[in-house]
Amino acid sequence: MSKSTVRSEHTFHIPVMGTGFTIDTPLRVAKYGISSAISLVDDSLIEQIRKYHCEQHGEAYEEIPSSDDDPRANRITAYLNLLDRLVARQVKKLQASPFEPGSEITKYFELLPDSALKQKYLEMLSCNNFGEKARLQEQLRPAAVPGSIDVNIMSKGDSNAYRDGKKRPQKYSDAMAALRGFGSSTLKGSIVFSAGMNPHLYSYVAEFDDFFPDEDGLLKKKIILKVSDYRSAVIQGKFFAKRGLWVSEYRIESGLNCGGHAFATKGLLMGPILEEFKQKKTELRDQLHRMYTKGLKAIGRKVINEPLETLITAQGGIGTPEENDFLRKRYNVDSTGWGTPFMLVPEAVCLDDEHLGKLLKATEEDVILSDNSPFGLPFWNLKNSGSENARRSRIEQDTPGSVCRKTHVRFNSEFTEIPICTASRNYQRRKLKQIENDGLTEEQRLWFGEHVLAKSCICHDLGGCITIKYGIDPDASPALCPGPGIADFSKAATLKEMVDHIYGRKSLPLRGDRKQMFLKEIELYVDYVRQEIKLHRMKIVPRPDGYFAGVKESLLNGIDYYKNIAGDMPLENDEKFLDELKLQRKEAEIILSVEEEEQV
Repeated sequence: MSKSTVRSEHTFHIPVMGTGFTIDTPLRVAKYGISSAISLVDDSLIEQIRKYHCEQHGEAYEEIPSSDDDPRANRITAYLNLLDRLVARQVKKLQASPFEPGSEITKYFELLPDSALKQKYLEMLSCNNFGEKARLQEQLRPAAVPGSIDVNIMSKGDSNAYRDGKKRPQKYSDAMAALRGFGSSTLKGSIVFSAGMNPHLYSYVAEFDDFFPDEDGLLKKKIILKVSDYRSAVIQGKFFAKRGLWVSEYRIESGLNCGGHAFATKGLLMGPILEEFKQKKTELRDQLHRMYTKGLKAIGRKVINEPLETLITAQGGIGTPEENDFLRKRYNVDSTGWGTPFMLVPEAVCLDDEHLGKLLKATEEDVILSDNSPFGLPFWNLKNSGSENARRSRIEQDTPGSVCRKTHVRFNSEFTEIPICTASRNYQRRKLKQIENDGLTEEQRLWFGEHVLAKSCICHDLGGCITIKYGIDPDASPALCPGPGIADFSKAATLKEMVDHIYGRKSLPLRGDRKQMFLKEIELYVDYVRQEIKLHRMKIVPRPDGYFAGVKESLLNGIDYYKNIAGDMPLENDEKFLDELKLQRKEAEIILSVEEEEQV
């Protein structure tokens, strides 16, 4: 039996959203046993939120200035330690509260899914013997454990640090400093690595004792990998295992049916990916455990003979309790991630009133897969956000680009010795001038011009909603990055309403013509491939011979897979689902067959 720590019985989690939306979500939901993740991108915002919560909770606050020797890491450590203390106090208070309607401990157990612990709670409620009831209550109190406070690092968001115009040593880079901030904190949580592999960063994890087993074989801090397919999980898992580090969770996210940055696969769909993980989970765990024991032995660490816990979780586009249950039962996933729907839960996620209202009114046309991110990745964006309105206004005033306030996406060195951000005014002014003199076709020039001007300062603007809400920066221009599923919801929900919806106890109203999550993902991929083909033909993003043939094979195999399992899926109308699959298959065949012929 694998070793694990005591954890809440909730079977869903709230993934990281933007830089600010979930930055203090643990203070809102962890005491109820709900796990959530915060972004470590913006340490300036983290410092502002730490000051705010110190003031709110009577904690002493001492500023960590930019002149500090290790400002980014120290700010992150200080904030995470604050969260750790505050949540511990909340849980202690909750555990001591009376079992009566409306109390905190009652809310904790009412939110739980059907489980052994929930049954014990119900048994206590129905007990008429005063002494027995009191005994059961005392057993329940310590079982009200908090949800995990997790953090997220974009592995390739690793901008170098500069001071007085000079590059600092690599350990001060954004991702390395963020990892150090978490590794030095008191938190017993997990670090989620997303956006691909970073060997230097991954190797640095071994510098922190908390990632290695204690005398009982337990991990104080754990590693979660956000992956797009099984092959990626194996490669990255091996990298860690060889260094005596264990990956405790593989978090599979839909390549396109998600929020924030999208990491499209080459046509691999979520269902077949989850199927492969289901079939090979034991093989993955055992293979990595052999490497893990060798890795521990090589560095003189205590060898763990039993495989540690390996969780498989899934997120991206889930909108109904039926979809949630299907993922858990069909693919044996240990938890499901609900991100975008929680943007409409003010108890969990912080948005200013104006932008919450915009999300409630958002249609499919309002949420677009954009070129807005200076990371150079497709980015889901609400096109009428304050950030987008400000970006368009600057273009109209002939002053495109942003003032680079936080430097987290400084990767471009075409024009400067010290890298700058492609969303900055400094870059866009120079790049637009270059395009005019580059000998491009008119079609290419128009596309490149739009591409340059599309970039916006998301590393600052994604924190705008919370800085407005908390009065830190009332004039902020927030960016919002919901997934396309936001259009399915049109009502703000309480925490209880959303949790009840997830567990199927009470459904929230959804848009009548909402597409089932797998169908929506196929539709998104067909649209995405259509755009890829356009860019290939324009010689803007050329693809190698055979590329589109591979995409076609993966897409069609995935569609056939869904056709074969349709009878096992909780569908309101099987025929409608199958008809939609046929249409999407035909569309994919037409688009990709033409491109295949041209490549041949």
